[in-house]
Amino acid sequence: MTNIQASDTFELLRSIPLFSELSDSDLHAVDAMALPHQLAQGEVLFHCGEMPTGFHVLVSGQIKLAFSSAKGNEKIVDVITPGMSFGEAVMFMNRPYPVFAEALSETSLITINQRAIFALIEKDADFARKLLAGLSIRLHSLVRDVETYTLRSSAQRVVSHLLELALTAPLENGKPVVVLAVSKQVLASRLNITPETLSRVFHELTENGLISVSGKRIQLLDPSALARFEG
Repeated sequence: MTNIQASDTFELLRSIPLFSELSDSDLHAVDAMALPHQLAQGEVLFHCGEMPTGFHVLVSGQIKLAFSSAKGNEKIVDVITPGMSFGEAVMFMNRPYPVFAEALSETSLITINQRAIFALIEKDADFARKLLAGLSIRLHSLVRDVETYTLRSSAQRVVSHLLELALTAPLENGKPVVVLAVSKQVLASRLNITPETLSRVFHELTENGLISVSGKRIQLLDPSALARFEG
């Protein structure tokens, strides 16, 4: 499991949208509040209904945010990957978590204490303004996610996800190769589709010569045509 070095947390905090508008001095003040945590695979960070004591930034590993439906089915709201923050909204609203957070693998994260953040906000109006700007950037990102997962078809959601992963994927014979970071079941829940639908979409894309699939390894054979695929 990755050990969190104190010298690394500053650069990590600088990279997240919430703190994108903060000065170095502001970031150092936040960095001083950061407490490291380690989670084993399957360990729960917080449960649905618990009150937050701060928010979190993932250093390594993966965490799923999910809730159980009335029928007992699990719905994954998000999969947190390194460099992402989570839990800010409920912390600022001082409301219970609407989801639970469970480590999908061995995980390292840092937690920023709620009281310490609130004390900085009360002390420094400029810090509060910059924090609001960072929250606005995060909000715009969440709105784009809502559009993606509600207004688009199942096939379009899958294609959009693959194309997003391809932006930073290595090339093999000039074609991007993406490796799914989570299981197909987890990915399907994240895209708000069933595992059967995900398999069907992958099959359609394969039949159309747009991708080749081998386990979690997916090569985009024709990204331009893939972007035009309607399903």
